[in-house]
Amino acid sequence: MAYQSREVRLARRPQGWPVPEDFALETVDLPEPGAGQVVVRNAFISVDPYMRGRMNDVPSYVPPYVLGEPMEGGAVGTVVASGEEKVPVGTHVIHGQGWREFALVDAAKVRAVDPALVPSESVYLGALGMTGLTAYAGLTAIADLKPGETVFVSGAAGAVGQMVGQIARLKGAARVVGSAGSDAKVERLTGRLGFDAAFNYHDGRVKDLLGEAAPDGIDVYFDNVGGEHLEAAIGAMKLGGRAAICGAISMYNSTEPPTAPRNLGLLIGKRATLKGFLVGDHGALMPEFLAEAAPWLRDGSLIADETVVEGVDNAVDAFLGMLRGENLGKMLVRV
Repeated sequence: MAYQSREVRLARRPQGWPVPEDFALETVDLPEPGAGQVVVRNAFISVDPYMRGRMNDVPSYVPPYVLGEPMEGGAVGTVVASGEEKVPVGTHVIHGQGWREFALVDAAKVRAVDPALVPSESVYLGALGMTGLTAYAGLTAIADLKPGETVFVSGAAGAVGQMVGQIARLKGAARVVGSAGSDAKVERLTGRLGFDAAFNYHDGRVKDLLGEAAPDGIDVYFDNVGGEHLEAAIGAMKLGGRAAICGAISMYNSTEPPTAPRNLGLLIGKRATLKGFLVGDHGALMPEFLAEAAPWLRDGSLIADETVVEGVDNAVDAFLGMLRGENLGKMLVRV
């Protein structure tokens, strides 16, 4: 039988902030899977900041989206038809063909997961997926976090930021500080999520707010924002400070060159390090990460906040909302 599926396509390349007219929702018929293929009914799809970069036709670490073609992204769902005996019907899998209701996927490109081990299979796109691994790799492999250190994470109420702060605390950080875009998010960080301090970056200069939250300086900075946040973190770094550069969402939709950071010269005297990284380079850490994070999640030491939007027809709204910072934790679309 054929499977009728709605999918989101890139209709035109955004100029600055994306708008709904940059996307198109189309209906297609998928055939039965051939040998080595499976059809997956997606349950949840992920919308993430890096996707904004793929909408530009420029060289990058991942190819740009193709105009008129369905977009890609993380998804979790159930195999409903299979041409591969090793991935039978009923298997729950994660794969890279999100932004659609059904996906025809090479069986070699799916990974089976067990939904019985987690509160919701959506967790495999967030806390126990690339989101959690990004936080873990950035803190351990890139920033070399040591017990007793002070950690600052920007965009701390977002999907990766929440994981960074909590994992830093669980790994022995003496003080964890976060920035967020609303008072409600700040309250969530310093309440249920266990941050020692947090601030609303709309309340003043980030430099001043960070100085109040971390008066003795910081050892590690996990950067999701760039710009003014990175400049403030460099200024607050202690001798030998390290920054894991994960993202720069403050600049993703900008049409002008960034105005900050303007204090890179401080890195010399501080003997500080800024290092960019991609989670895809750290897949070998996944078993180690899962061995630590899964028990944390089960016993409540690690909290996985999610913001869930219903329906693939609202996927674009979910993506745009995520870029505007409307999500608490991982932004997902329930298909």
